[in-house]
Amino acid sequence: MTNALRHLNRALLPIALGAFATACATAAPARGPYIPAAYAPKVAAAQPMAAADQAADAKFAAFVHDFRATALAAGIKPETYDRSMAGIARNPRVEQANLQQPEFVKPIWEYLDTAVSDKRVATGAQLFAADQPMLEKLHTRFGVPPEYLVAIWGVESNYGDAMGHLNMFEALATLAYDGPRMDFGRKELIAAMKMEERENLDPKQMTSSWAGAFGQTQFVPSSFLTNGVDGDGDGKIDLWHSPADAIASTALLLANAGWKDKEPWGYEVTVPTGFDYADADIDTVKTVAEWKKLGVHKTNGEPFTVLDRPAAIIVPAGARGPAFMVFDDFKTVLKYNNAQSYALAVCLLADRIKGGGSVIASWPRSEMPLTRDERIAFQNDLKKLGYDPGDADGVLGHKVRAAIRAFQKANGLPADGFATQDLLVRVERAIAAKGG
Repeated sequence: MTNALRHLNRALLPIALGAFATACATAAPARGPYIPAAYAPKVAAAQPMAAADQAADAKFAAFVHDFRATALAAGIKPETYDRSMAGIARNPRVEQANLQQPEFVKPIWEYLDTAVSDKRVATGAQLFAADQPMLEKLHTRFGVPPEYLVAIWGVESNYGDAMGHLNMFEALATLAYDGPRMDFGRKELIAAMKMEERENLDPKQMTSSWAGAFGQTQFVPSSFLTNGVDGDGDGKIDLWHSPADAIASTALLLANAGWKDKEPWGYEVTVPTGFDYADADIDTVKTVAEWKKLGVHKTNGEPFTVLDRPAAIIVPAGARGPAFMVFDDFKTVLKYNNAQSYALAVCLLADRIKGGGSVIASWPRSEMPLTRDERIAFQNDLKKLGYDPGDADGVLGHKVRAAIRAFQKANGLPADGFATQDLLVRVERAIAAKGG
């Protein structure tokens, strides 16, 4: 098994690196290596730093000082903490990215255009075919079909092309010192130090995305500690440089999350006229037979084959867009990244890597995307009307969609939970009618 997986690493890495080299030859000039702010050349400021930035930097510095005691209490060695946190600075790019996560703020059709592009499908199919016997051995060991592993690799890092170039500790500390992901940042910061100690890593070489996700399949440090696998048998677990390690680790993560082998993730479906879109929710589960009785059928015209399987219907672009019947493995992908657009991208890319077709129904591309200010206005306005959309953070997650559904249902609209410019106008008119 070890030799087989080592061969997988040798087979896949040259293809991925070849694709990367081709992209670099035609793309914009590559960015230089990441240099922590404390070591970067000093450049004269064009104007005095804003008071808010000064206050944020002071708060960040206080966090770095104070969090040391927390890390040591969690078992981190003092020298590990000092080495990891040396020279880091608050990173405004991380703070901005934290507010603009593409899975949640881009229209889903734009997100899928990139995540499931023809080029990404072609590269994935090439990688999938490169060493099928080895991938099947991973399938046998972990119970996760190879196409899903290759698809996650593609969506997460474009097959190793975009793994993130930030200092992991700076990114996680920026999330941890303040903001909506403080708890996540603090947990992962300690996990990153444990990873550094366990794997004897150089913290300055531990690069990541803005969210601290790293490597070929973008693990967060806590997931690495639980699910890291030496897939190529070299005695190390290196998700940055070894596709075999990354793919095997991803397989174990999905297996531990409850992957059910030999079941489909779902199907594109068509719902009947008069369908109650309030039922189109990931948490509303009926058997396939029950959905069929309501008039739901596969869009491609094929019959349902297993009628007693529990399923949900989702309409990620509302009543005007495609509908999908999803099963347990779709929800397992959500445990990797809890965004329906992400899970749909992975599953659609997996289908296409194996030769499946594209989505049949049209996306409502004429729908103008909401700006962050408009998304926040949606949340604030719904709260004024007595609904509970959660915090006004500009992220239209499950709680916001539930509040939108409630408003739509109360106003005789299809309760699809999809936020649009037109619906925002309706909400604002409702506030005006109340004298708000």
